[in-house]
Amino acid sequence: MSWYDRKGPNDDIVVSTRIRLARNLRGIPFPAKMNKEQFEKVNNIVKEAVLNSSAPIAKGLKFIKMEDIPANERACMVERHIISPAFAENYQNRAIIISSDESISIMLGEEDHIRIQIILPGLQLEKAYEIASLVDDMLCEKADIAFHKELGFLTECPTNLGTGLRASVMMHLPLSSESGNFKSFIDSASKIGYTVRGLYGEGTKATAYLYQISNQITLGISEKSVIENLKVIAENLIKNEKELQSKIDKTKLEDISMRALGTLKYARIISSSEMMQLLSNLSVGISAGVIEKDIKPFALFIEGQPHTLMKKYGEMTAADRDIKRAGVLRDVLK
Repeated sequence: MSWYDRKGPNDDIVVSTRIRLARNLRGIPFPAKMNKEQFEKVNNIVKEAVLNSSAPIAKGLKFIKMEDIPANERACMVERHIISPAFAENYQNRAIIISSDESISIMLGEEDHIRIQIILPGLQLEKAYEIASLVDDMLCEKADIAFHKELGFLTECPTNLGTGLRASVMMHLPLSSESGNFKSFIDSASKIGYTVRGLYGEGTKATAYLYQISNQITLGISEKSVIENLKVIAENLIKNEKELQSKIDKTKLEDISMRALGTLKYARIISSSEMMQLLSNLSVGISAGVIEKDIKPFALFIEGQPHTLMKKYGEMTAADRDIKRAGVLRDVLK
């Protein structure tokens, strides 16, 4: 079972929690300046440190060379938020260490030598950080990590110096984002060192009202403070979204969400963009309690993505994918 199939706290609004730690090995250039032998050295050092650890968490991890992963599967991993688009494109000499449910992934040779990522459903910042710290401990026990007593962990990009921590929550905020004060929230978050981005992170737009909120500052602030502040922001957004749900006309809300459910259950052709909007409307109804169904819209969101569909059902044209997507949604929701 993948991480996105599981239930999590407040997962009707908080789709996922992600903790990412950037680390580098001492004495080796950053990936942009590395040669093949240096990539291999990094891969072997991290593989040895993590997979041969006595820590229980190491038993469920697997090392995979990115060159052994077909192009469509790499694209699937981007759709599932396991790797970055840049890592999928620049995969030569790179590798990944990953758990069976994909909640733990370690990219080797992305922007930094090592990118530890933990992704969990719902609002689980403390738990995700706890797991990330266990992985980090395995690494630091056997590998010589680049660290400066004043600057902290050394990273390719100066904006990651210090803790090397990026904590983020992906939230579904349709009512909040349509309200008049959402822009002021974004401005306020920016002033205290947090940013609001689209579905796939930096440089992307919000799709189906999905937003990533994450810290921008990693130097001069503790990991605990980053996580506590982000949790407060997330909890306030949850509260605001719930308040807006309580104020909206119930009949109107029922109509929007039931129309979405009806289309998803009976349509024969559904594009990716239409599916995402319909699932967004359905999710609002589930969150507000007007639809009582044990459905995880974001799981369907991922399963209906183009490359994920083709991984499961084979190569298809865009038109054939639209037909297959509709069929998959009908089967789940019938």
